Amino acid sequence: MKKILIALATAGLGLSGALVAGPATADAPAAPEYTPPPLQWAQCEDLPAGIECAMVEVPMDYHRPRGQKIKIAVSRKKATDTARYQGALLFNPGGPGGSGLAYPAVMGARLGADLAARYDLIGFDPRGVGASEPSLSCDPHYSDPVRPDYVPANPPEELAWAERARGYAAACGEKYGDLLKHMSTTDAAMDMDQIRKALGQRQISYVGYSYGTYLGATYATLFPGRVRRLVLDSIVNPKRIWYGHNIDQNHAFEARAKEFFAWIAKYDDTYHLGTTAADVENAYYAARAKLKATPAEGKVGPDELDDTFLAGGYLKSRWPRLAEALAKYATAGETDALLSAFGVYGDNSGDDNTLAVYSAVECSDARWPRDWTTWHTDWSRSYRTAPFLSWGNAWFNAQCAFWPVHGREQRIDGRSVKDALFFQDTKDAATPYQGGLEMHKLFPTSRLVVMDGGGNHGLTGRGDACVDDIWKAYLTDGTLPASRPGPDAHCAPFPDPVPPSVAATLKSAAPQQHDDWVPGER
Repeated sequence: MKKILIALATAGLGLSGALVAGPATADAPAAPEYTPPPLQWAQCEDLPAGIECAMVEVPMDYHRPRGQKIKIAVSRKKATDTARYQGALLFNPGGPGGSGLAYPAVMGARLGADLAARYDLIGFDPRGVGASEPSLSCDPHYSDPVRPDYVPANPPEELAWAERARGYAAACGEKYGDLLKHMSTTDAAMDMDQIRKALGQRQISYVGYSYGTYLGATYATLFPGRVRRLVLDSIVNPKRIWYGHNIDQNHAFEARAKEFFAWIAKYDDTYHLGTTAADVENAYYAARAKLKATPAEGKVGPDELDDTFLAGGYLKSRWPRLAEALAKYATAGETDALLSAFGVYGDNSGDDNTLAVYSAVECSDARWPRDWTTWHTDWSRSYRTAPFLSWGNAWFNAQCAFWPVHGREQRIDGRSVKDALFFQDTKDAATPYQGGLEMHKLFPTSRLVVMDGGGNHGLTGRGDACVDDIWKAYLTDGTLPASRPGPDAHCAPFPDPVPPSVAATLKSAAPQQHDDWVPGER
């Protein structure tokens, strides 16, 4: 340990390594003196007929509303049931960095035709994302394969990764300058209120997933009287923004990985990777070591394997595909299934928009340690008990140690919100369970619906009757479950999947999830 810390300090990583441009603005003006120009709607490109798109022009800096402007891309599917019209319903899929433009189509199907027809369904790309202008990209090839192993074998390898992160932070600072001071969740929440104004709505309803729960909670904190109905699904812990949240994730994903390995072992007749979770875990790490020595087709090395299998920690319906890919590679050296899974779940080649926005937002939302020895100590400790994700998660966030803007946290306060409905799974890895409990405390009139032991990230609209009946009742007429101590309602988990070969032999297999969409997935 002492040698590593000396090496870090010698390399200059005991300090931030970046010029600090000033704090991100967390405190919003009480009443922004700005009204966006009228919207010019047109049919969206690459989206179904009937979904319109427009740009909402907003201030880059809400403390200077007459200054430089940026544009927020917005989509809309107008309500057709005017007799039961309920106003605008905004959606955010998480991230930060997730595009929401397709959500009028996605959520229209999830809500069902009758309920969807009562709302103007509104999607949007938060500032910096996708079709919004500017759309952030600091280094589009930063995540191209094959990357250096996430797990550093020695101090030079750790320093090399830290230098990569420092370089990414510097590239963002050089390219976007002052904009990075205005990329916080508070800024995005202010943009949401400009969307409200542009739509001509006195209030808005909102459904947010994953990071979108923090965005929704921030909007409700700033503008409680403008919230009509508020749904938060798979909830970020507002007391762990963001450094602590990521360390919490490491341990939650470790638990999901071990459950995945145990599930594979249960079907050893299909996968032949061992009859115990430990056997399968050993097979996974042996495959990882083999890919480090010889990446599959020059595309899938150890990091790419980790990124691909991380997808199983978000949604267990993915387990059969991932297990097949691992089994074919580990037992026969076949790479086709592995490469296919990587292409679906792990490949971010040539596009860093999500990473750039993720960095700009999370690095701005809170103060991060600027001394690399703190990171080294904390993430080394995390790795000892949670090796599956720890170092990969460190390097996904390490640019915040060198970010050219110091962050400031927005305090969440839901005491003035009329009501709200929250959903949380007790084994959610991306937003661990404690987040739902903490947010529930901060919104005294909220109701918390818990799925016990499912392990999935994103619960509403997946076809579970217990969850969806509560969700749709609230969005229909404001009906909420009765208030009880702790969680207010409980739902049984989705069943574990079964391998296709096993399902084919069953007369009536349990219902399987087929929706592969996951909120806030990186």
